[in-house]
Order: sequence, then C-alpha cells, then structure tokens
Amino acid sequence: MIQTGWLSILPPLIAIALALMTKEVYSSLFLGVLSGMVIYVAAAHEPLVAVFSHSFDMMAGKIADNSYMIIFLALLWAVITLVGRSGGSAAYGRWAERKLKSKRATKLATALLGVLIFIDDGFNCLTIGTVMRPIYDRQRISREKLAYIIDATAAPVCIIAPVSSWAVAVASEISETNGFHAFLSTIPYNFYALLTILMVVFICVTGLDFGKMRKAEERARLEGNQEVDEERGDTKASGKGKVIDLVLPILVLIVCAILGMAYVGGFFSGVPFSEAIGANPTAGLSLGAFAGLVTALVMYLPRKIMKPKEFVGAIVNGIGSIVPPMLILILSWSLGGVCREMIGTGEFISGFVASTDLPLGLLPFLIFVIAALMSFSMGTSWGTFSMLIPIVTMICSAAGAEHLLIPALGATLAGSVYGDHCSPISDTTILASTGARCAHIRHVETQIPYATLVAVICAVGYLIAGLTDTPWIGLGIGAVLLMAALVLLHRKTGRESSAE
Repeated sequence: MIQTGWLSILPPLIAIALALMTKEVYSSLFLGVLSGMVIYVAAAHEPLVAVFSHSFDMMAGKIADNSYMIIFLALLWAVITLVGRSGGSAAYGRWAERKLKSKRATKLATALLGVLIFIDDGFNCLTIGTVMRPIYDRQRISREKLAYIIDATAAPVCIIAPVSSWAVAVASEISETNGFHAFLSTIPYNFYALLTILMVVFICVTGLDFGKMRKAEERARLEGNQEVDEERGDTKASGKGKVIDLVLPILVLIVCAILGMAYVGGFFSGVPFSEAIGANPTAGLSLGAFAGLVTALVMYLPRKIMKPKEFVGAIVNGIGSIVPPMLILILSWSLGGVCREMIGTGEFISGFVASTDLPLGLLPFLIFVIAALMSFSMGTSWGTFSMLIPIVTMICSAAGAEHLLIPALGATLAGSVYGDHCSPISDTTILASTGARCAHIRHVETQIPYATLVAVICAVGYLIAGLTDTPWIGLGIGAVLLMAALVLLHRKTGRESSAE
C-alpha cells in the first residue's frame, strides 16, 4: 500500500459525482477504479500500462474472493425465473380471489405476500402485481395503491431479510471479519425499512390515505380502474401451475439455505449456531438455492408443466438477468479494494476525522441524508451502498468512532433503500408500476409523499440514535411520529377535498 494523502479520496468521489451526473453506475464505477489505479501507478512510478493490468488483476481477485456469492445469485435467479414460468403465481391469484372478500383483507394479503417473497425485490414486484391486480380491479382499489404496497414490501423487506441476494451483497461489502453478522446487527438501525413496513400495515388497516393517493383511491372507488391491460408476447407462464408450485420451491430454498449456512459453518459439529451461519454464508445460501432448483425440477418435469428444454432455457434466462447487478458488485468490490488496499484511503479519512471537531453523534444522520440523496438521484440502492459502505467503514475506523459503525451502516442501507423505493429511475419503482400495470408517473407521484414522510422521520430517528447509542428510542419515537403524521395528513387532505 502507498499513502497518497488527499488524492486517495478522489476515486470514490469521481465515481459518485459521475453517477449523480450521468445516472449511469457502470461506467462511473469503472472510471473510479481506473482513477484509483492512475494514482497508485503514478505514486509507485510504474509504467502507464500497469493501470489496466492492476485494474483487471483487482477485478479478477474480487471475483475469486466472492465466487460463492456469484454462484448463489445465479442459482437464485434461476429459481425465481422457474417459479414464474411454472404458473404457480397465477394459481395463487385464482385462489386468493375466492378467499379475499374485503378491501382491507386484500391489501393486507398483498402486504403479507410481499413480506413472504423476500428473496428478491424484482421477483416480488412482478409476481405480486400479476397475482393481485385482477382482485384490485374487481374490488375497485386503485392500481396506484397496489403499486405502492408491492414497492414498499420489495426493497424495504429484502434489505432486512437475512436470506436474500441483498443480504449477501451488503455482507460482501462490509470489510469486517464477519460481514454477515454485521449485516444482522444493522437491522434494528434500518429505520426506513422498518417504518415503511409499519406504515404499509397501518394504512392497509385504517385506510388513512393522503395526497394524490387518496384522490386515486376515490377515483377507483367511483369509476373503477380504467387501465387496459395489453397481452404481452413474452408471457410464458404455464397454465398447469398450482399454488404449491409457487410456495414449495421458495420454502425449500429458505429452509435449506439456513440449514446450509449452519452446515458449512460447522453447527452440526458443535459450533454455536450464531457463529456457524456467519462463517461462510454464501456457501450455505448456494446450497439452499440449489435445493430450490432441484425441487422445481422434481415438481415441474414429471407433471409436464415444462419440457426439459424449457426448463433449461428458463435457468439460462434467469442467470442472464443477474448479470447487470453483478457487474455493479464486481466494480464496487474493485473500487473498495483500490481504496483500502492500494492508495490508503482509509488511513487518510481516519486521520482527517480524528483531527476534526465534528460531533460523532451526528454521523448516522449525515450518512442517512447523503445516502438518501444519492440513491434518489441515481435510482439504485446497490450502487449507493456499494459506494458508501467502504467509505463509512473507513470513517468509523477512526479513533472514537468504532461504536458508531453499526448505526452508520444501518443509516447507509436505510438511505440507499429510500431512493430505490421512490426514485423515478429506480428499476424497482419501474417494476412495481409494471407489475401493477399502473402508469409509471402516477405511481411515482402518489408514492413519493409516502416514502419521503418516512425518510424525514428516519432522519429524526438517526439524530436520536447517534446521541443515545441505541436504536430503540429513535425507532419508537419514529413510529409514534409516523402514525400521528398519517392521521393529521389524512384529515388535511379530507378538508381540502371537501373545499374543492
């Protein structure tokens, strides 16, 4: 490692600035990696061609270090694609339509399904939208509400679910001996995810809508949903699927993933469970994903839900769909490696923080605000926390800031998810409006006030958490403020509607 002083902070700043300006993460991260290597090569007096050789060496090394994660993500997306093609989602929709008799029950069932399908946010949005949309139309619930519920139980649920691609991605970014254990510790500090789930349940039960969402609900109640669904040529779901075809492969995946983490970590040889599941979590998750794949094979082929060629084709398509987010991870791993291992970014930031008089208690609040602004501007939570986690880790390694690492990481994840939840250019926001077959701009304009209300209350919570060194006071006060704000805003919107 070479100490390069203030130049060491340029690569992450370049990546972040380019991402904010261009709204394009891939080239921004790659140029961040190259700029870091330019700084290293210049300081080490190596030839210019070494910039590229060192860059590719770093990428290859990070791929090797995280090979199990790549295997897990590939297998996970293969299972997700197979489950969608089996027709199990459509079968669940037909079953639910017979069972759900009230609007409250329908909305709560949507939220519950969103929580249960926590392994991936994109799969969540498309599956639940397809399943629940006919029921919402029949009961005259707006598609804007459907899009909000499935969006609010997508990324906010995935980011606190231990068995998900998100958990593994976050754990891989944390430069700790046990990154997975650190991820679990951030869950109580992920105020945005927890308060968003609380808000969804509260609104489903009480119906206390406000703003444009309330107007959309009133329009749907009086006129019904006016959208016309178009048949899509890429719809390939089988008509032979049953509810069990949706439930069993995912259930097997989850159970076997937990057992796999325990097995790989030595739980069955006497290692405590809490230590075992964090020893090599991606290896255990890969076993669980493979078990889900085998379950789908055993369930679908003998019953001729799919032909062998279709089954293999779905696996290939599923693996192909994970390539874009995987590129983000590889580039962010490489950028973090350059900063930590080659140009001394951590040492420089640590020394700078130690020499300032900034109250450390403000750190979670500031990090949440920065992450929220970045993720909203870029429309990607993975890109945001991939850039910020290495920086936050290095800042908290400064003297006196170690106790704020977990709160700061929780704030990073919370702010990152806020943007993913409501940014107009977020893939999850787009998938939610697609799944609900709701005009994208209407989904965005009805959802932003809801998401931003939670984000503002979270900022207050992080101020409290930074001063009290506990998540529970800030979380409790945030929950009370959120429910009070919903009541007041509902009444205010009602008075405005009456005046109109």
